[in-house]
Formats: sequence, C-alpha cells, structure tokens
Amino acid sequence: MPDPQIRIRVATHADEPALSRLDHVTWSYGHAVTPRPGLDEPFFRETAGPGDHLVAELDGRLVGYVRLGFPTPLPSNAHVRQIRGLAVDDTARGKGVGRALVRAAVERARALGARRLTLRVLGHNTAARALYEAEGFAVEGVQPEEFLLDGAYVDDVLMGQRLVRDPAKGPVVPTT
Repeated sequence: MPDPQIRIRVATHADEPALSRLDHVTWSYGHAVTPRPGLDEPFFRETAGPGDHLVAELDGRLVGYVRLGFPTPLPSNAHVRQIRGLAVDDTARGKGVGRALVRAAVERARALGARRLTLRVLGHNTAARALYEAEGFAVEGVQPEEFLLDGAYVDDVLMGQRLVRDPAKGPVVPTT
C-alpha cells in the first residue's frame, strides 16, 4: 500500500535541479540504455517538458518521477501514450512511490484521452516488470538482445495496457 505521505503532482521548471540529480544518482545499466546523464545536463527537453512529468514527493522531498510521452510522432499513433522513464530515489524504495507513480501515469494518460499506455523495460529488470504486471500491464512482445549494455546483450520487453472501458465487456480491471 502506498505511503499516505506520498504526493504526486505535475512537475514544474523549479523541479529541474532535483530531477537532474535524481536521474544522475539512480542511473544504472539495470534500467538505462543511455549513458549516465551529467549533473549539468538539462533534465527537461523540447520533447519532454515539465508537463510531461509527474513527480512524487515524500515528506516534502522530491523522490521520484515518471515521464509520459508519445511512442511515435505519427498522428495515427496519437491515441497511445508511453511511459518513457521512471525513477525512484533509493531512500524511498519499498514505500510505494513507484506504484503510486505508475498508477498516476495510468490515470493521467486516461485523462488525456489515451486508449492505451505502453512502455519498454529491460528484460533483466525483474522488479520493474513485476511492478508493471501488478498494475495491469501485459507483455506484448520481446526484442531479444536488443541492447548491448556493459558487455551483455539484454532483451527489450514491450508492455502495454488498454485504458478505455468497453461497456459491453465491463470495466478494465488490472489483473494481479
């Protein structure tokens, strides 16, 4: 159960230093396919500004974020949102922050009118895969040995969740 002290909100420009630090200290080949970001690198980008991020605060301190975006720039794919990043500070692990962020991302995507929410997760990141599965995401494909990370070939696992409710089929309920 998430800690009641967890507050999820949309990021602001003022969060950028804390988000840059979080991205830097949480980086590992366990979940990242890009090099470690530098502390001086901007966190927000033209394609991922503050409004594309939900942040988690625990006891008033920023301890996590989830980034939402589009999987492609194609208009025919605009009904789909994608989780394009998730990080939780080590000091906040095991307190429900990741789960709260995933749930907030699902609700945000739904509120934005998305019909589906997708993500990509590295095959060896079993903790993240278990979290996503517990929150209703299903494996929709695997790209074997898609990345070479730290000398090892790693699978890219594609996961997704349907967000719309079909009245004829009843509500969409995550399976556990």
